[in-house]
Amino acid sequence: MMVNAEPPAGSGPPAGAGPAWWANPVTGALGFALGVCLFFTLPELPPSWAPGLVTAAVAYVALHWAPARPFLFVVLGGLWAQMQACDRLCHPFPEDLARQDIRVEGRVASLPEERAGGTRFQFRIDRAWHGDQVLDFRGLARLSWHGAPPLRAGEGRTLKVRLKPPHGFANPGGFDYERWLFQEGIVATGYVRPGTAAEEAGVLDVGAGPYAIDRWRQALGERLEPHLEGSPAAGLVLALVLGDRSGLTPGQWEVLTRTGVNHLVAISGLHVGLVAASFFFLVRWAWSRLPRLALWLAAPRAGVLGALAAALVYSALAGFAVSTQRALVMLAVVLGALFWARTPRWGTGLVFALAGVLMLDPAAALSYGFWLSFGAVAALLYGLGHRLASDGVWRRWGQAQWVVALGLLPLLLLLFGRASVVSPLVNLAAVPLFSLVLLPLVLVSALLALLTGVGAPLAWTAALLAWLLEGLTTISAWPWASAAISARPTWVWVAAFGGAFLLLSPRGLPGRWLGLPLLLPLWLSRPAAPAPGEAWFELLDVGQGLSAVVRTAHHVLVYDTGPAFPSGFNTGQAVVGPFLREQGVARIHTLILSHGDQDHVGGFAGLSAALPIDRILAGEPESLTDPKAEPCLAGQGWTWDGVDFMMLHPWEAGLEGNDSSCVLRVATGGASLLLPGDMGRGRERQLVGRGPLASTLLVAGHHGSNTSTSREFLAAVAPRWVLYSSGFANRFGFPALKVRERVAASGAGELNTSDTGAIGFVLSAEGLMGPHLYRLEHPRLWSWRPQGQR
Repeated sequence: MMVNAEPPAGSGPPAGAGPAWWANPVTGALGFALGVCLFFTLPELPPSWAPGLVTAAVAYVALHWAPARPFLFVVLGGLWAQMQACDRLCHPFPEDLARQDIRVEGRVASLPEERAGGTRFQFRIDRAWHGDQVLDFRGLARLSWHGAPPLRAGEGRTLKVRLKPPHGFANPGGFDYERWLFQEGIVATGYVRPGTAAEEAGVLDVGAGPYAIDRWRQALGERLEPHLEGSPAAGLVLALVLGDRSGLTPGQWEVLTRTGVNHLVAISGLHVGLVAASFFFLVRWAWSRLPRLALWLAAPRAGVLGALAAALVYSALAGFAVSTQRALVMLAVVLGALFWARTPRWGTGLVFALAGVLMLDPAAALSYGFWLSFGAVAALLYGLGHRLASDGVWRRWGQAQWVVALGLLPLLLLLFGRASVVSPLVNLAAVPLFSLVLLPLVLVSALLALLTGVGAPLAWTAALLAWLLEGLTTISAWPWASAAISARPTWVWVAAFGGAFLLLSPRGLPGRWLGLPLLLPLWLSRPAAPAPGEAWFELLDVGQGLSAVVRTAHHVLVYDTGPAFPSGFNTGQAVVGPFLREQGVARIHTLILSHGDQDHVGGFAGLSAALPIDRILAGEPESLTDPKAEPCLAGQGWTWDGVDFMMLHPWEAGLEGNDSSCVLRVATGGASLLLPGDMGRGRERQLVGRGPLASTLLVAGHHGSNTSTSREFLAAVAPRWVLYSSGFANRFGFPALKVRERVAASGAGELNTSDTGAIGFVLSAEGLMGPHLYRLEHPRLWSWRPQGQR
C-alpha cells in the first residue's frame, strides 16, 4: 500500500514564510534582555524560591501555548539576573564588624590607582578572620592604602583591614555610589590598616588566570608613563591606549563632558570597529598575496579572522568594558555573516549584542555607559537606516552627528540632568580627528615606544593631544556649552523620548512634526516650589560633615557645604550642587559657613564653581579666600517670602574653632528650625536665655558628639525632632550614646542621615510636615538598609 508523502494542498506555511514571531530568535533575545532590565527595577531582592516558581509556571504555559514563549525568555532573564544579584547581596559583610580589624587573604583584582590620599584598588577576598574566628565572607572589596608598597594586579597578599558594607551618600540628584559598587560586584569597602604585619606577603604567580589581562595592562602602562612624564595629556593617552581613565583629572573630565566628546576618551565601540576594519583589509590584502594560503582559506575569510582577533586584543586593553563588549558581540555577528557569505543585518546584530552583554554580566544594565552605547547605535540604525544615501560624505557625517545628538538628548538629560549643547558641532570634527588621525598616531607611537623604547613620537602625539585639550577647554568655558535641567515628572520623559523618535522618523511620516512640541516640556516644565510663608528644609547626606538647604518661595539658603577629601572629591560639587540643580535652583542667595572646619567648608570651592552666590556669612571668614565673606553675628536677621531668619550666635567677631559657629534659627508661623553648627556645651549654656531657642527641628551640634546637645540646651529648644548628620560607621562613634540617651529622655524623635539619607521637612504656618526620608522613599535592590529594615 502506497502512502502519499505530500501534504494536502493549502497546508503548511506559505513559500518564503519565516518563523512565527514567538519562535523568532530575535524575539527571544529581546525578551531575555527585557527580563534582566526589569529585574533591576525591583525595590528589594525577592525570595530565592520566587523566580524558580515563576519560571516553572511560565514554562508550563509556554509548553501548551506557543505565543507565551517570549514571556519565558523574559522570566529566564530575570532568573539569570537574580542568580548574580544574590551572589552579591545574599551574604553581606557583617555590619557589627564594621570598622573592626579584620585579617584577609586574597589577590589584587584591578589596576591600582595612585591618588593623593594613597593607593586605591580592588581586592578579591578568599579568606577572612576576625581574631581567631574564621568569617563566612568572601568577595570583592574596594580598598585604599596610604603608603602602600608597589602593587601588582593579581598578586596575593595577606592584609589587616577595616571594612564596612557598601554604603554611599543618598540624596536627590546625587550620584548613586551604591549602585556603582553593586554593578562592579563590590561587596565591601574599607582601608588597609597602618602597620599591617603581613603587608609584604609573597606574590603568587598569576599565570593565565583571570588577572593576567590586568597585569598585562599594568605593565604596558608602566612602560609608557616615562615617555609621558609632565604631559598634561598623559591621562588621555593612557585612556586611548589602555582604556584606563584614572589618570584624567576631574577638571579634564568636566571639559570632555561639557563638550560631548567624553565617549571618545576610553576605548569605545567606534575605536574597536576601526581597529577591526583596519586589520580586515590589511590581512585580506596580505593573505591574497600568498596563493598557497589563499587556496587553503579565502582571503576575505582570513580578513574576518584577523579583524576579530585584533578587536579581541584591543578590547582586552580596555578591560572588556561594556562598550567594547557590545562592539565585540556585534562584530562577531557581522563578521560571522561575512565569513559564511550571508547578508549582515545590523538590527539583528544589535539585539544579539544586547542579549550577549547581559548574558555575560546582567549588572551591565545598571551602567549608564550601557544605555548610551546601545542608545547611540540604535539611534543611528533608526535615524539613518531607512534613508537613501545623501550626496557627499560630509553631509552624511553631519546627519549622523545630528541623529546621535537628538537621539541621546532625552537619555543624557534623564541620566545626568545635563547634556552638551555644542556636542554635534564638536563631534563633527572631533570624531574623525580622534578616530582617523589621533587614534592611529597614539597606537602606532605607543607600539613604537613599547617595542623599541623610542618615545619621542609618543611625546609629540601627547603634545598634539594637549593642544586639542586646550581648545576643548576654551569651548567648554562658554556658558551655553552645556545645558542642565531640574527634575521632571514621568510624563515629560515619555513625551521627550516620543518626540525624539518622531523627529528621527523618515520624512513624510504623518505626525512627524509633533516631535518638536513633545520635546518642549523638557525646557518649559519646572519643579514645584514652596508657597509664600513656607520653608522647605533638606538636611543632605554628606557623610561625616554638614550641609543643609532652606528654600522659600523665591530664595535659597545653604548652610555649610560638607567635606572635601585629598583625592579631590568634595560634596559641594558632588552632592549640594546636583541637589540644587535637580530642584531648579539657579543661584544661592545666602551661603552660611558655620566655621572653618573642613567637614563644613570643604565643599565651598566646588559649590561656588557650580552656582553663583550672592552673599556669604561665615563664622571664620578669614579662613576663606572669597572677598564676599563677612562675619556672621547675633542679631543679623531678614525675612524672605514670609519666613523669618535670625542669627543667634556668635556675639562677637574673631572667635575660632567650633565656638565660632554661626547659629541660625528659621521660623514660619507654625514651625521652626535651629542650626547650631559645632557649637560646644559651654556656648550652649550661655545661649540659653539669650534668645528664642524653642524650635520644632534641631540639627544636633557637632554631628551628635557628646561635646554638644547638652541637657539644658535640649530643654530650652524642646524639639520635636533631633537630626544627626554623621558618617556611616564613623570612627568617632557619632552620634554618641549619651547624646541619644538625652534625646530619648526629652521625648524627641531622632533621625540620622547615615541611616535615612537626605532628610526633608516642610515648615509652614500650619505646622511641620514630614519627615521625607530619601532611602525609605526611593528603595533600590542594591541599596544599603539598616539592619531593622532588611
